[in-house]
Order: sequence, then C-alpha cells, then structure tokens
Amino acid sequence: MKIGIIRCMQTEDFCPGTTDFRAIRERTGAFAHVAAEEAIELIGFINCGGCPGKKAVLRARELVRRGADTIAFASCIQKGTPIGYPCPFAKKMKDIIQADLPEHIRYLDYTH
Repeated sequence: MKIGIIRCMQTEDFCPGTTDFRAIRERTGAFAHVAAEEAIELIGFINCGGCPGKKAVLRARELVRRGADTIAFASCIQKGTPIGYPCPFAKKMKDIIQADLPEHIRYLDYTH
C-alpha cells in the first residue's frame, strides 16, 4: 500500500501527525486490516488547502502522480480528532476526489 494522507489545515498548527504515523507503523486504526506481509509506504502528508477543501482534489491528484494507490483522510477530517469538530465538507471533498481520480485508487475515511 502506497498511501497519501490528506489532513485538515485547521488542525495542522497543533497536530504534527504523530498519531497517524504511529497507526501506520503499528497497523492500528484504518491500517489494522493491512496484511502483515504488505508494506505500507507513506508517499505524502498534506493538508486539504483550507475550507471548503477545494484544493484537496489537486493535492490528491499530486499524491497519486507521485505513486499513491491509497488516499487516506486523516482522522481530523472525518472524526474531528483532536478538536472534536469534523469537517463539514468531508463528504463533498471525498466525492470530488473519487470522481477525479482513477477507479483503482483506494480510500480510507480515517487514520486512527
């Protein structure tokens, strides 16, 4: 799995992504289903571009261009972690990214 993570721009000032990286390393959260023999390579970790997430599609495209076969929406987007405020544009953001990218791309709705 070659993963590109899109995170909330609003949370990046106080969240360095360490819990996302730990979930990958320890295969917990969204990565618990990944077989032990399958390598997980982090291709990129980028923010959505700010509300309402219109830049996310361009950023997802770039992650795929650089090798990602999976786009993960960090937990701050879908779950609102750590501030308890999920992105009100999360569904629309995912929908436009899925419509834009090739069909073989996998998606994860959270990281941890």
